[in-house]
Amino acid sequence: MKKKVLAAASYEKQKYFMEPDFQALPEEVQKEIKILCVLTAQKLCCSFLMGFEEDGTVYFEIIKAEKDMDFDEIGAELEIKRIQTEKKELLKALKLWYVFFCTEEGQKMKEAFQYKNQIK
Repeated sequence: MKKKVLAAASYEKQKYFMEPDFQALPEEVQKEIKILCVLTAQKLCCSFLMGFEEDGTVYFEIIKAEKDMDFDEIGAELEIKRIQTEKKELLKALKLWYVFFCTEEGQKMKEAFQYKNQIK
């Protein structure tokens, strides 16, 4: 299954990145994603990635520094579960946005919607 990175933050390098393909997201959503990524990377002392599966499902990935032998894998998984619970509405909206604007299925839905509005 093909994945697309939406955004990433690195605690070690103190950097944040958002994929330019997703700059069409509303500004407030972009801000929320940035805050989520940066705070999670800081809290876990890792690199934190957020992206889309091919079907639009939002995924999270944690990359620990190679030299970090004390990394709390269980705590990291619990943090992801907390994010999935607390940000449920955001994740649902992101999936819908991705499917509608970034997939063939979404393109077909837009065309059908436009055709239906032309008939009226």
